[in-house]
Amino acid sequence: MTILDKNTILRYILKDDEETAAIVDELISRDECLVVPEVVAEIVFDLLKVYRLDREKIVQSISAILSHKNVRVPHKGVVETALRYFGDTKLDFVDCLMIGYAIVEGHRVFTFDKKLNKILAAL
Repeated sequence: MTILDKNTILRYILKDDEETAAIVDELISRDECLVVPEVVAEIVFDLLKVYRLDREKIVQSISAILSHKNVRVPHKGVVETALRYFGDTKLDFVDCLMIGYAIVEGHRVFTFDKKLNKILAAL
C-alpha cells in the first residue's frame, strides 16, 4: 500500500501540473493507496487558505478522492463526518474532526472552545 502525502493529493485535485496529476491518477488506478486524516487536515487548510477554494468545492474535491475504490482512509467515517460539518459550518477542519470522533467513535472531547463545546453538547 502506498501512503499519499498532501502535495500528491493537491496535484491530483488541482490538476495544476498535468504531468504530475497524471502520475497520481495512474498510481491510484493501479495501487491501493492510504490517505491518513492528518493529511486530509493539511489539504483542507491549503485549499482554504492558500488556494482560496470555497468550502463546498473543498468537500466535493476531497470526498471524490476518498471515495475512489483504491483509496483507504483510517477512521473513514470520522473523516466523512468532519467533511460534512466543515461544509455546513464555519468551524476549522480539526474541530470538525473532533466532532467526527465524538459522533462516529463515541469519544468524549474536552475543549475550552466555546463554539465547539456548544455543538458537542447538542449531539
